[in-house]
Order: sequence, then C-alpha cells, then structure tokens
Amino acid sequence: MSALRENALIGSVSSYLDGLVHPAATVDPVVFARHRAFIATRLIPGLVALSALPLFLAFQGVPGLVETIAFGWLVLPIAIATFLSRTGAYQRAHLFSAVALTGIVSVIAALSGGLTSFIVIWFALVPAEAVLSGSRRVVNSAGAMVVGAVGVIGALQMTGALMPTTLGSAHLAVAAFASVAAAVIYAVGLALSAVMVSRAGEEVHSVGEQRYRLLAENMTDLITCHSRNGAVVFASPAAERVVGVPSYALHGQNLFDRVHVADRPAYLSALSIAASRNIEAAAEFRLRREDTVDGQPSFIWMEMRSRPLAGSGDGQQVVSVLRDVSERKQHEAAVDSAREEADRANEARGRFLANVSHELRTPLNAINGFSEMLMHEEAMRLDQARRHEYATLIRDSGEHLLNLVNSILDMSKIESGHFEITPEPFALPPLVAQCVQMMDLKASSAGVALTAELPDGVEEVVGDKRAYRQILLNLVSNAIKFTKAGGSVTIGLRRDGGWLSLSVTDTGIGIAAKDLPRLGSPFFQARSSYDRPYDGTGLGLSVVKGLAELHGGRLEITSQVGRGTRVTLRMPMDCEAHGQVAPLPVAATAPVIDKPQEERKIA
Repeated sequence: MSALRENALIGSVSSYLDGLVHPAATVDPVVFARHRAFIATRLIPGLVALSALPLFLAFQGVPGLVETIAFGWLVLPIAIATFLSRTGAYQRAHLFSAVALTGIVSVIAALSGGLTSFIVIWFALVPAEAVLSGSRRVVNSAGAMVVGAVGVIGALQMTGALMPTTLGSAHLAVAAFASVAAAVIYAVGLALSAVMVSRAGEEVHSVGEQRYRLLAENMTDLITCHSRNGAVVFASPAAERVVGVPSYALHGQNLFDRVHVADRPAYLSALSIAASRNIEAAAEFRLRREDTVDGQPSFIWMEMRSRPLAGSGDGQQVVSVLRDVSERKQHEAAVDSAREEADRANEARGRFLANVSHELRTPLNAINGFSEMLMHEEAMRLDQARRHEYATLIRDSGEHLLNLVNSILDMSKIESGHFEITPEPFALPPLVAQCVQMMDLKASSAGVALTAELPDGVEEVVGDKRAYRQILLNLVSNAIKFTKAGGSVTIGLRRDGGWLSLSVTDTGIGIAAKDLPRLGSPFFQARSSYDRPYDGTGLGLSVVKGLAELHGGRLEITSQVGRGTRVTLRMPMDCEAHGQVAPLPVAATAPVIDKPQEERKIA
C-alpha cells in the first residue's frame, strides 16, 4: 500500500509539474523536458527548504543575518520558475537564475569569510546550471558573473574591506555541512535534469527513426541515399517490390549497374546536380528488374527525384525517391500512337480529297464538254465518226467514274465489315486469261508486254469469283500504269499444298523501302525520285488487301527502286476451310524480268 501511495504521490507531482510548463514548449518533447527540469530544480528545492524554516526556528531560535539572507534567497528560484511557466522565455529564465544564484552566494560569502566561506562551493554550480540552457551565450554570461564576483570578493578580502564573520565555530561547522550537502543535492538534481533532457532527446530521436523507418518500409516508392560519388549507402525495403532484389543488393554501384546503358548519363547527372548545386534534380531512366515469373530480366521506367541531404557534412550525400512510371510511359506511348493515327487519318483524308477531286474533275469535264458539243452538233457540223468518238469518250469517262465510286464503296464496306464474299468453286486459269485479254489493249497502248505463267495443278479454287477478278484487274492495272514503255508485266500462279500463290511482277519504277510498310493504306500512293505524277486514288491496293483478307489470305510486296515490283497474294485453295496463313517464301527484292521462261502470252 505504501508503494502505491508513493507512486501516486510521484504521479501527482509529475502531473503538476507538466501542467506548469508553458503551452509554447509542449510542441517539442526535448524543449518540454528542459522547461520541466528547470521548473522542478527551482520549485521543489525552494519549497522543501522553506518548509524546513519552522524546524530551524524551533531548534536554532531567531536566525542571524546570514540565515535570514539564505532563507530569503529561496524565494527567488520559485519566482524564476513562475516566470518561466508564465512566459516560456527559457534563456532569460536561465540568465535570471544565474544572476540570483551568483548574487546570493556573493553576499553570503562576503558576510562569512570571503573566499574561505562555506558558501564558495556554490560558485561552481552557476555555470554548471547554465549548461542546461543549451545556449552558449547563457553559459558565457554565467561564467563571466562568477569570475567577476570571485574577483570582487578576493579584492575586498585582500584590502580588509570585508566584515569579519560573527558565526561561532559550531555554527560555521553546521553551516559548512549544510552548504556542502545542499550543493551536492542541487548538483545531483542538475545531473538528473541533464539525464532527463538527454533521455528525452534520445527517445525523440529513436521515435523519429522508427517513424521514418516505418514510413520507408511501407512506401511503394524506393528510397535511396547516395554518397558523393553516387554509390548507394542505403536502400529502403521497397527494393524487393520495385526491382525484385533485396535492398542490400543495390548498395555500392549495384544500382548504377542496373540502369540502362543509354540512360546512365541522365542518372549520374541528376545525382551530380543535386550534390554540387544543392538543388533538387530529376531524371527518368530504364532500370533492369529481376522478373521472378520466368527468371528473365526486364526493364522498367523509373522517375528519380534527388535532393541534397541536410547535415551530411563536406561529403554531401543525396537522398533519392525512385518511382515506377512504366504504366505512365505506356499511357504516353498510347497517346502518341493515337496522335500519330489521327495524323495519318488527317493525311489520308487530305490525300483522298486531293486524289478524288482530281479523279472526278477530269472525267466530269470530259463528259460535260463532249455532251455540250453533241448538243450543238449541227452548228459544229459533226460527222458520224466524230459523234461516235465523242460518245465513246463520254462512256469511258462514265465508266471511270463508276469504277471510282465502286472502289470507294468497296473500301468502305470492307473497312466497316459489311462486305460479304460469296464462295463458289471456279476454274482460276480461265479467269486469269480473261483478265489478261481485258488489260491487253491498255498494256499495248503503254508499250508494255503482258504475259501470264499458268502451270498445271492449279485448276479449281473455292472463293468469290468477282473478288478474284477485281484483285487481278487492280494489280495488273497498277503494274501497267507504273511500268515504262518497253517493260513487262507477268502474272504467276503456284500451288503449295492447300495454298495458292498469285503474283504480279513488273519491271516498273519500283517503290522506296520507306514506303513499303504504308502500301495498302487507303488513298496512299508511293512516290520516288524516279516517279512522275500518275492518275489514281490509291484505293487499288487497299481493296486488294481487304479482299484477300476476307478470303483468309495475305498480301506481301517486295520492290526495288528502278528495277521493279512483285505483289504476291497467299490465298487458300478453299476459303471456307482455310487455316492460318503461312509466311510467303519470296525474296526481299523483286527480280529483274528480262526473258521470262516457260511463259505463255495470252492476247
């Protein structure tokens, strides 16, 4: 029970002292501990000493001058503690305490034998007490006060200006014992106060470290600390989640070794700027990550923000926060791709308007002009041959317009998924021969030799006959259009198991390598330094590509500028039961056709 009472009493006193601390000092735990210790070392000894005054009067009677001054001085520490509790001015309170203690010790020393007085030991406690303030100015001021007081008392004692003590030997012995005992107790109190302040600082430091470590351990971002040469001296546990390795595996130059070779200058530059210029720096780089799924390393995009670490001395350290921004990079890439796609769409629209307007204007002008002439045939005195020629030109222009509209409608249906093919079995060689006959006049007019290679074994295929005819006519027409006079165009057929290779090879102007990937895009026409303006909307290959894909086939183009082009279609023999399209066994560049062997020209 007595222990409980004692603990309750100590708890009550501790709570009372906590309540005396000024509110401004309660924010920082270390400052709070200092204020609390100052108040305790002034308030408690003063109250205890004052409570002993009745006992002193009972045993010693009326106190003398020295005893009266000593008991009167006990009121000053209580007043100073009250001052600190009311104002929170910690350094000024220490200065007042040093002045009060130096003053009372000086007065008692002057009245009790000077420097040989029993009270002189208290001079040593003045600067020791000032140390708790943590202020060099307070310590220097307290030391100067003590030195000045000792000098004055010594000078007065040497000149004989001090009054002789009136205490007897018995009283001097009691006073000396009381002075030394009180000084020791007071020194112990100061030491305990210093221990309390130091422990409070250690606890705050420990709590802060634990808090920051807990924060670092639970952050999804990787936190690293670098020395001046960039070596990692600390890495947070997030390394396991971000990089796939333990944090110690990044120490030294191991983090640098994981940075992509092309991005290492940016990584080192950010660390150097943060360390040398004392400012924040940022960098983005690729970092090798150990993939725990298949054991193969992969690169992720990291964003690193570095800033100098305060208080790291001459060897400036840098703390960095690394964040995985791979998902953001993917979004940016998707946005860039969408932007490029939109730009291509705008470019295609521009080409469409330019090409279609030209293709429409030419036949429409011909139709309007020749129709106007036929309307005034009497005035113009047109004979039958001239009227027949004009009517033929009007019909050809109308057919050209019809073909143009059909190509646009077909391309629109193919892209929207509304174009339907009607598979049926039919003989392919007669269809090729028919297309050659249809295009022979155009080829002869252009001075181009049109031939077809029709080997045995390719008889009947299952597909849309109309689509096959349109594919052949578009490919042959394009080949003739881009082949100079004296050149040749060859149609080839070859069966490979369940697949058919249909190719159209010319010796025309060829296509630049940079344009090959874009062929087949609507309204695109390749041009080169060998090229000249050609009529057309650029829809031919787009329609061919779409029709081939509807059959489960695939289009491939090989070409060499100035030497010719080969367009090859890999088509299933039966489009209703086709499998996956196999790679086409064609050369990287089109061969030059000098004298086709085993060919059969169809006129």
